[in-house]
Amino acid sequence: MRLGVLETGVPPAALRARFGDYPAMLAALLGEGFQTRTYRAIAGDLPTARHGCDALVITGSPAGVYEDLPWIGPLINLLRAERGRTPLVGICFGHQLMAQAFGGQVTRSPKGWGVGLHHYRVARREPWMDEAAEIRLPASHQDQVITPPPGAAVTLSSAFTPYAGLAYDDGAAVSFQGHPEFAPDFAVALIEGRRGTRYTDAEADAAIASLAEPDDRGRVAGWIRGFLRGDAARRAEIGDGERAVA
Repeated sequence: MRLGVLETGVPPAALRARFGDYPAMLAALLGEGFQTRTYRAIAGDLPTARHGCDALVITGSPAGVYEDLPWIGPLINLLRAERGRTPLVGICFGHQLMAQAFGGQVTRSPKGWGVGLHHYRVARREPWMDEAAEIRLPASHQDQVITPPPGAAVTLSSAFTPYAGLAYDDGAAVSFQGHPEFAPDFAVALIEGRRGTRYTDAEADAAIASLAEPDDRGRVAGWIRGFLRGDAARRAEIGDGERAVA
């Protein structure tokens, strides 16, 4: 399966040298059976109408979806054009951008930073999900979806992040506020690099301690694989798999 990864941010340089970039983390998360092509959306590089990708994945970013940055508007237009045509998966910023693009609302939350290992209740089980009632994922965000778009069902929720997972009623788009692609050692290193600037010592210590607990990154990777492969099968069944390859 050919995945187009829309890169909307990069890790700090020192961490990128150790852990790779976000497209590499996503490729490692999903494992074999996926060929990834990176589009540097942050630099204005976007897929054309004949991109030939079987799905598009939008990465995390330090940017806010409401910021007046030159690459955000074209990316929103792309998502609107691709919805229903190409399966979409959003992670963190990607989750927020999809919500904003499709009629929801995102803002900087007065609750502050969500960081460390967060617990989410499964609010609605989709066909590509297993029987889990709760999952745990690394989180790193200050912005939140505060109004889901029309036609979006809430799949994951917590007191801190009520709209932590969304699935769209056309069956061709899903998104997650958490970071299944963040390995615990990367998440810890990211927190340490922001200690004293974005987080107090107490906040950093608590977040790092939480990341020593077991997580459900592998489970959510399975969900994403199930969504992508299930959608591919559905499209092939109805004859929607014949896509021109650029």
